[in-house]
Amino acid sequence: MKYEAVIGLEVHTELQTTTKIFCGCKTSFGAEPNTNVCPVCLGLPGVLPVLNKRVLEFAVRAGLALNCEISRFSKFDRKNYYYPDLPKNFQTSQFDLPICERGHLDIEVNGEKKQIRITRAHMEEDAGKLVHHGTSITDSDYSLVDYNRTGTPLLEIVTEPDMRSAKEAVAYLEKMRAILQYIGISDCRMEEGSLRCDANVSVRPVGQKELGTKAEIKNINSFKGVEKAIEYEALRQAEILEDGGKIIQETRTWDEKEGVTKSMRTKEEANDYRYFPEPDLAPFTVSEEYIEDIRKTLPELPDERRERYIANFGLSSTDAQYMTNDKDTSDYFEKVVAAGADPKVSVNWIMGEFASQLSNAGIEIAKAPVTPENLAKLLALIAKGTISGKIAKKVFAEMWKDGADPEEIVKAQGLVQISDTGALKELVVKVIANNPKAVEDFKAGKKKAVGALVGQIMKETKGKANPKVINELLNDELKKL
Repeated sequence: MKYEAVIGLEVHTELQTTTKIFCGCKTSFGAEPNTNVCPVCLGLPGVLPVLNKRVLEFAVRAGLALNCEISRFSKFDRKNYYYPDLPKNFQTSQFDLPICERGHLDIEVNGEKKQIRITRAHMEEDAGKLVHHGTSITDSDYSLVDYNRTGTPLLEIVTEPDMRSAKEAVAYLEKMRAILQYIGISDCRMEEGSLRCDANVSVRPVGQKELGTKAEIKNINSFKGVEKAIEYEALRQAEILEDGGKIIQETRTWDEKEGVTKSMRTKEEANDYRYFPEPDLAPFTVSEEYIEDIRKTLPELPDERRERYIANFGLSSTDAQYMTNDKDTSDYFEKVVAAGADPKVSVNWIMGEFASQLSNAGIEIAKAPVTPENLAKLLALIAKGTISGKIAKKVFAEMWKDGADPEEIVKAQGLVQISDTGALKELVVKVIANNPKAVEDFKAGKKKAVGALVGQIMKETKGKANPKVINELLNDELKKL
């Protein structure tokens, strides 16, 4: 029997505020354990929370960017459960009156467009962090607790079960991350936990309308992890059904090392959390004027920027998508073009040599040592014929070391391309005379023989000869034979 996956995602993003959601503690990442804490976020007796108004603003910004309806009346609730990193034994969240509802986000996979419905987006506080002694919670003898993250403001964005493949889920997450970055409410650094994803996965026979029993995979912190975890879980469930078994509704964790999902606990229902209105925080209203004022501040979003790149820069849909999936990459690209570089050439370099260096260094583009202006200068040297593409890669490697100016590198190392036809013609004649076998192959119709001759000339000039001039001279001389 053929099965299809049914996937819904719950995305938790840490909001980029300087202080926590209900107190004045810092939200900075990387502080010494248990130093960014106070009686409020630790839930000590007698304390009273106060809502950070910046959190509400960010939630409304997100809702508008995600095509949601903004609730005019909303409130906070207590979600009761015990976990070692939850010092109050309840989480202050939103239950039946979330700030944002009924939105959508459009994705494209393999040329097919699809709309993913967003059920809700609500504000809540984050829990602390468990530092496991083993590789995961399932194989640890003990865990340490860091409460620094407790009370960090979160926005939880929940979808309908509209996705049917791991690739659709990843496309949704990439678009979601881009939007949150563009509107400036989160840095979305998955490696730091500021963007996390829970995946609800079930399978059903193709053609069946009724949903299967789902498993929730908790806290996946990379796009690759999301894709692999969903693929594994869907296959696991399909194999159980194929063998006549029954799927248990449960919470599972993704073990990156083993490449499997593992059971954590049976899944709680909403009534198990014993939700009730938070008595220490009054319900609040959001005015139409407040919403419209925030709407006016929304920047150009990824889809709009993508269409502009296609229309104004002549980029392909694929290239425009790549250039807008990450805001820092998009901003960098715009600065390179603004400095005079050709848009298509800029894309090729950013997606190619530049991306390779970023990957090797393990850094984000915002921390790249090569400025947009210097990359534009390098591309200008290629366009003018001052250096060849091959030499440009060597220059770029030097630029990557300390951000040096490409013009100075070319000058200091004597890398200017040789385009003098007189000097190159003598070399062409010499190489032809010294390579009779290649000449015979050329006469026999083997066009690849020209490449061998070009290679010899480039070797003689240490890569400095202008390839275009060389090819023209070679063709002229070979026709005479």
